Amino acid sequence: MRTVSRLVPPKEIEDIVQETYVRICAVKKTVQIQHPRSFLYRTARNLALDHLKRSETRTNVSMEDDSFDLDADVEDLDQVYNQVSATQEFEHFCEAVRHLPLQCRKAFVLKKVYGYSQKEIADNLNISENTVEKHIAMGLSRCRQFMLQAVAGANEESGSTKSQEIK
Repeated sequence: MRTVSRLVPPKEIEDIVQETYVRICAVKKTVQIQHPRSFLYRTARNLALDHLKRSETRTNVSMEDDSFDLDADVEDLDQVYNQVSATQEFEHFCEAVRHLPLQCRKAFVLKKVYGYSQKEIADNLNISENTVEKHIAMGLSRCRQFMLQAVAGANEESGSTKSQEIK
């Protein structure tokens, strides 16, 4: 999300991330993707840039050259770090969604990615609206739990690497 947040307004970030997820899930020939992480980054970046182009065309805003900034190198490094971090977070989220039970995953994706109402999801999956609500709540809870574990695991790995380097 951080990669996208540098390119588009905050209110558009979630839409871009969801569209990235949808596009990646829709890829039919995954065997041809040799570098999935790069593919993910590039897809998100391209969607964000496409959004920018569309919004600039609509508003006819012209961009003026900024004056030279001595802090540009530091900002570039921050941006690279933010892009890598955002991509890792997005990958963890996609993995979390993949780990959901099938029916729960279907309800969760229909709601969070495609924006279906609970009634539409219930009709589509032939389940009650109450069950849809429970699936979505469980999906949110499990994704959150998975993400927290992923962050904790990453922190432990970086801590163990540091302790090995110190020794």
